[in-house]
Amino acid sequence: MGLLIRIGASVASVAAVTAGVQSFAIPSAAAAPCPDAEIVFARGTTELPGPGPTGQAFVDALSSRVNGRSVGLYAVDYPATMAFSTAVQGIADARSHILATVASCPDTKLVLGGFSQGAAVMGFVTANVVPEGVTASDVPTPMPLEVADHVAAVTLFGKPSTRFMSAINDPDIVVGPRYEAKAIEFCVDNDLVCDPHGRSLSAHNQYADAGLVDQGAAFAAQRLGVMWAADAAADAVEGAPDASEPAPTQLPPGGPTGPLPGPAPLPQLSTLAYPS
Repeated sequence: MGLLIRIGASVASVAAVTAGVQSFAIPSAAAAPCPDAEIVFARGTTELPGPGPTGQAFVDALSSRVNGRSVGLYAVDYPATMAFSTAVQGIADARSHILATVASCPDTKLVLGGFSQGAAVMGFVTANVVPEGVTASDVPTPMPLEVADHVAAVTLFGKPSTRFMSAINDPDIVVGPRYEAKAIEFCVDNDLVCDPHGRSLSAHNQYADAGLVDQGAAFAAQRLGVMWAADAAADAVEGAPDASEPAPTQLPPGGPTGPLPGPAPLPQLSTLAYPS
């Protein structure tokens, strides 16, 4: 399955396959094995290993909006070259990392993101079905439905349009239904890759300059806040006493201060009236 090229990038900067987990510098909490949030980001074609310029700008902007919460970064490990068929490696790597994180760090909230070819990769990761026209054995199995409960936001920058995907003989990118409400897509006007009527090659590299990266970070931060607030509310309810059980009798500190009351005295026989 082929995917798009990063328009306007130099072929000489073709990315190596190596990429890995990076920890964004947040004071003290950043080194924790399970961060409060983790960004899983796929870079664009020919960008160097890591999140790429757009991805790094997104990481910086989001990390500054989470009020000191710890934020981790995983850069999807895939070639990101013009050999478009290797984009499947990115889908498989992102899927594998997401599943491993959900299993080992179930309280970590995930933010999925990608730019250009990386946006296509991440869009396919969220799909709940194998795209039409693609052989199921050639692509990773869709993720289990419950994984979506751990994902706070999906942010896609410059996701290839239907026109663009058709031109390179690939299926349209459809975000899975369990991710739609938490997904947002950004496309610079006249971007040849994502705008159905776009004609500009240079527009594809203007997501940070156009302020769209900041908008994506604000959206993701808001979604993270909603999930953290829900967790806090659930913890508060779990820790509250059960109102259905009667409260235990409270004694004064140190025990009772006087004699305990005994049974009521029986009446004296001499006071009982008998019929004559």
